[in-house]
Formats: sequence, C-alpha cells, structure tokens
Amino acid sequence: MLVSISRIVVIQLLAFGLQMNVVSAAEPQANVSGDVVSMLKTLIRYDTTNAPGDTREVAAYLKSVFDVAGIPNEIILAPNGKAAHFIARLKGDGRERPVLLAAHTDVVPVQRERWSVEPFEAIEKDGFVYGRGALDNKGSVAVYAQAILKLAKDPAPRTRDVIFLAEADEEQGQFNTNWLAEHHWDKIDAEFSLNEGGRTVLMPDGRIQQLQISYADKLTLNLKLKAHGPTGHSSRPLPVMASANGQLITALAKLQSHETAVRLSPEIRTYLEKSAKLSAPSLADAIARLLAAKDAPAELAAARDVVANDPGGWGIEGLLRDTLVITVLNAGQKPNVIPGDAEAVLNARLLPGITVETFIAELRQVIDNPGIDIEILSARPKSEIAGFYAAYARIAPSNLKTALFDAIEDSAAAMWPGVSILPTLLVASTDATPWRRRGVPVYGIGAVPSDPNSASRIHGDDERAGVAALRQGEAFVYGILKRITAPS
Repeated sequence: MLVSISRIVVIQLLAFGLQMNVVSAAEPQANVSGDVVSMLKTLIRYDTTNAPGDTREVAAYLKSVFDVAGIPNEIILAPNGKAAHFIARLKGDGRERPVLLAAHTDVVPVQRERWSVEPFEAIEKDGFVYGRGALDNKGSVAVYAQAILKLAKDPAPRTRDVIFLAEADEEQGQFNTNWLAEHHWDKIDAEFSLNEGGRTVLMPDGRIQQLQISYADKLTLNLKLKAHGPTGHSSRPLPVMASANGQLITALAKLQSHETAVRLSPEIRTYLEKSAKLSAPSLADAIARLLAAKDAPAELAAARDVVANDPGGWGIEGLLRDTLVITVLNAGQKPNVIPGDAEAVLNARLLPGITVETFIAELRQVIDNPGIDIEILSARPKSEIAGFYAAYARIAPSNLKTALFDAIEDSAAAMWPGVSILPTLLVASTDATPWRRRGVPVYGIGAVPSDPNSASRIHGDDERAGVAALRQGEAFVYGILKRITAPS
C-alpha cells in the first residue's frame, strides 16, 4: 500500500537518502494502472524547471511506481541536493549485457503569459496532453517506464537486464549524465542505449511516414562576447567603433550575416537522399542540386534553397553546417548614460569533428576586432574546458550494425508497415555523451510520434504530446524490448 505524505517530508526523506515509497499529497497517487497518458500527466505536474532543476519529487514518484511493480531501483542525489537521478533495473538471466533506456525529467522554463493553458497542469484537450515537458522529455519517461513495466509482467525469459534511467540536469545543468557516469558508471553501463534525439514523424492523415534515428549529436557551445569602451553622457555621442555598444552591435551584425561552410558527411548525404524521396518536389529538387554541387558557391546556393523549402520541425540547416544564434543581450543601466561594457551570449552547434578552437578562430576572423573578447561559458572548471571539448570533438557516431538497431527497425516495421528508417545527426544535443565517449552505441528515437506542429513547440509555447501517439510510442518501445531481450 502506498504512503501519502507531504512534499516537505518527501524532500527531507530524499535529502537523508531514505528508501521509502513516497508520493506528494499535492499530486495523484502513484500510477500503477499501466496507463501511459495518466503517467505523463502526473510527471508534468511536478515542476522540474531547470534552473533550479529540482527533480527529487518526480524521482520519488517513479520510485513508488517501480516499488509497487517489484523492480529494484534507487535514487542517486547529486551534491547540490536537487538533481535526483532515478535508476531501475529489470533483471534478465545475464546471458547478454544490459540495454539502457534513458530520458530526462528536468525541463526548460516557460513564459506563462504566452501559454493558452497552465504549463504544469497537464491539460488534455483536442487529443493532446499539454504541458512543459510533454515531448521534451517526460513523454519519453512515461513511454519507457510503461514499456518496462509491461515487460516485467511478461513471463517469457529475458537474456539481459533492462536499465531505466530517468535523469536530472540534462537541460544544461552541472550534475547531468556526465557527472553520473563519472561517479556511478557501474549502475548505467550497458551494451547499447535508447535516448531522445530522433523523430517519429506523424503525418496529417495519421500515418507514420518516417522514423528518424539519431546516431550522433552536434556539440553545444555557449559563448560570451564582450566589448569595452569609454563611458559618458548620452548627449555627446561617441564614434560607433569607440563605444562598447557600437563594437558589439557591429560584431553581431557580421556574425548574423556570416554563412558557415556547408559540410556534408557521407551519413548526411545518405539521409538527404532518402529524405528527398519523402519530400515535396521543391525540397527534393533543392536537395538534388545540393548533392550534385561541384564547388562551394554551388553548394551554398543549393543549401539556401534547401533551408528555404524546409517545412519545419527540427529544421534541416543544422545538418548542413555549424550554426550560431544570439540568445542574450546585456548592456547599459540608464537611458542617458553611455555604457562602458556590453555583452552578448551566443549558442553554437558544431558538426562532429569540428573543434572549438577552429570555430572560435573563424568567428574572430569574421568579427575582425581584437577588442572583442570571446569567452566559453561552461559549468566546468576552466582547467577542464579545453580537454572536455577536445574529447567531445573526437566522439565517433554510434555504430548502426547492432542488435538494438535491428530491433528498432523490426519493431517500427511491425507497428507501421512501410515506414522509412532514416539514420541522422541530431542538430541539438542530448545527455548521450558519456556513453558514446565510452564506445557504447546510443540511438535517439522519437518515443512519442509527433507532427511537425507539435515538434516545433519543444522548448516553446503550448508544448504537447498526442494521446494516441503516446500509446503508439509505448507499443513501439515495448516491441523493441521484447526483441532485444528474447533468446536468439
């Protein structure tokens, strides 16, 4: 029988590391009914916004569910006392090494005034569950958890353990899976893994047209640009390139208009060829011209057309080149004072194999102003930053010739006959790095099928997951698990 206690007691118990079946009185009782939609609603109602990224209560909820199912589990609390990683292990007979399913429970902030519903109430309407994290990434948490709980009830033998990791601090926190792997690798070591990063594309007519499976992530790099100049009274303007604001604005304008080189790996060429067959004629034609381009100008012109004809979703531009976006601007204190300092934060996503040093050197050349400082923003100690990014640039894409990749293909074909399988690069980044760095293949899937409109809401307003899509996702992942744990 589940024990219902207050949020405060839950937090205190977790802080002291006690292992109890606990749920918050402000939330529904632990969902053991096997309903993936109900579980997602419960998960959304825990506000796990990062920062601060407090996932203790959601971890306690998952613990209560897996305790009732009799599946061994534990919560690992990071040194900040907030980032709680939940790990469950459904045992097999040990003939083969484990398979890991990983999904994060923290979410990005919301602008409540821009939402049509309360972002943490998990409102169901028009066939969707609305709420922050519905797709990124609590939908995956619910799908993975329910698929494993269903597998636990199956009496058939299992050749390997199934590890479920609902981790914290993925949204650029300090105690993410890199920290977890450094301190508790033995608990999450596996032969291969499923993670986020792919897309199961849902068409307007309800068909699943394509399954995009990511085999690598782009490198995420946050940079701060700083400009300095004299202060003064706003009635006495300074020359543009003398003021801090003028220098920064000029530098940002140059970067905004700069087009990084198109770099097509063999894997991306294959992806584009397959994608063209599923695309509208205008996009298919642009892709054909890009693949046939003989020089850089022709590649650049074709790439512009490919981007212009991309229907949306995650976007295709990130597959073709390194990208750079201005995300934060900060300068000035009063309208009548010329500020002496100005800064901007930029977010870059680098293709596999591109080094941070090479990219920053390119930016310096474009800016052409030695007075602009460029600083790497990272939670890591400065002494570790260079080594971390150098190691990241050397990470090889995941091997696609594994039993898990075969199981993904087979389950998809059984669920959605005629679906096209497209291995691809994720233009964003996930928490898969520590496994790929250690040579463990990680495949990013779309555990919850999504239409382009819904996919575009990730990190945006009115995030949502389809009710029917959640149930399809659970069946799809369960099919993968049945195949990968069955005796050969």
